[in-house]
Amino acid sequence: MICLDTNILIRYLAQDDKKQASRANKLIDNEFNSGNPGFITLISLVEIVWVLESCYSQTRKEVIEVLHSLLTTKQLVIEGADMADMAYLALKRYAVGNADYSDALITVISENQGCSSIVTFDKKGNSIGMKVL
Repeated sequence: MICLDTNILIRYLAQDDKKQASRANKLIDNEFNSGNPGFITLISLVEIVWVLESCYSQTRKEVIEVLHSLLTTKQLVIEGADMADMAYLALKRYAVGNADYSDALITVISENQGCSSIVTFDKKGNSIGMKVL
């Protein structure tokens, strides 16, 4: 299995650097399938959201569509089946809340690990299940 770093995925998604995008396209389109998927870490998912929002001025709706595509394509897998489920649950919270995707992911993972609450200073955390301290 081949792991795809965030910069490979961003080149594939943004198509903003002709040379690098071509190489990323060739790898992802030709090398990966349901029997031999590319591997994406949770850290890369968080980085993708940050890059799309801060560097490419993507709207929350656009970012949600990108993440949904990455989480549901058979060409790619997210680290661990349970982690993929948590990444998708975090996407659902991110879609309805106003907190960051990273905070939604922290919340879902913490709940999955049995934490009774997740505390934060970020007031937006209330929208995804965190408690503001």
